[in-house]
Amino acid sequence: MTAVDAALTAAFRTEWARLVATLIGGLGDWDLAEECAQEAFALAWRTWPRDGVPERPGAWLLTAARRRAVDRLRRERVGAAKLRALALIDTPDSGEPVSGTDIPDDRLRLIFTCCHPALAFEAQVTLALRTLTGLTTAEIARAFGVPEPTMAKRLVRAKQKIRAAGIPYRVPPAHLLPERTRAVLGVIYLLFNEGYLAGAGPDLQRPDLAAEAQRLAALVVELMPDDPEAGGLNALVLLQQSRAAARTGAGGTLVPLEEQERGRWDRQLIGAGLAELRRTARRDRLGPYQLQAMIVACHVTAAGPEDTDWARIAELYDALMLRTPSPTVALNRAIAVGMRSGPDAGLELLDTVAAAPGSDLARLVAAARADLLRRSGRDDAAAREYRTALDLTVNDAERAYLRRRLGEVGG
Repeated sequence: MTAVDAALTAAFRTEWARLVATLIGGLGDWDLAEECAQEAFALAWRTWPRDGVPERPGAWLLTAARRRAVDRLRRERVGAAKLRALALIDTPDSGEPVSGTDIPDDRLRLIFTCCHPALAFEAQVTLALRTLTGLTTAEIARAFGVPEPTMAKRLVRAKQKIRAAGIPYRVPPAHLLPERTRAVLGVIYLLFNEGYLAGAGPDLQRPDLAAEAQRLAALVVELMPDDPEAGGLNALVLLQQSRAAARTGAGGTLVPLEEQERGRWDRQLIGAGLAELRRTARRDRLGPYQLQAMIVACHVTAAGPEDTDWARIAELYDALMLRTPSPTVALNRAIAVGMRSGPDAGLELLDTVAAAPGSDLARLVAAARADLLRRSGRDDAAAREYRTALDLTVNDAERAYLRRRLGEVGG
């Protein structure tokens, strides 16, 4: 990677959210803001190798994007109001587009801004993920377990509602933060999930996304220390992150939980996660993030795979199904029951999980069925399921693991 490539990558990571948010604030048009931001980065890609990386990349990108927006608006003759708003946009050293709030972090401010309660929960989370985190529509679709065209339509409808209802893109005051917290936690949770297990590409994990989600989860706890679900999400992220180094082996292949070298787990993160979990438990308001953190705690506190309390894990999934029933929770509950009561019990429950053919959930169900069949000694049936999972998997590290398992059952 050249110095210019590294500078562009760093600029995208640090400036994209601010750039788009600033343009939305001036234009009131989400699509135009994203298009002009993309064109600014495309211009940087063409000119920085020739002219050098500017001293203030964020200011350079905002100037380029603003000029592109001005050109578009003049050509389309949409009126002077938006042009005046663009003219008022500064290019400060910090690049910070919003102020006057108690939220201590720029990106977190922008996520709260995106999560307007006039929009449906999924629309809030989807818009924030697409606009502020750099996740593609395909990646967000996988996170929600829906086809990419469905997710694209949801984004269009959300933006149309914003325009039609005149919903302002404005940082909420402190007293309105609680009504947006659920969606903000959803954004951070899905961002972490993509970092923890990349939906596609050569690597199992995307450490930059996981680290950013970990940072944001901690900031929400600082902002709202009495919210038990904020603490639950923070605990969940810490406990999951504790195993990051042990989740891949030579060549970046996936190492399943029962084969991980537990000495490589980060005991400091485990301690911090367990302490956070104990703190939130004292609030006596149990929610889905706390339940998930408690499940992960069962894994990271077991001395070895054979010491895992699968009965407790199955009970926690029962409680999670009561609070937030979903096919994904049902899938994980079936795996836990299979580990507690035997493969046949798990396979019976997997048969009831509703997964659309070809979907990401269908991939996970096939992989789970394959594992339980392998454990029960039915190698031919396991091989068929491993092949199905392979056909649906686009992450290279996962594919390598599935090929290994397929070889073990004679496939």
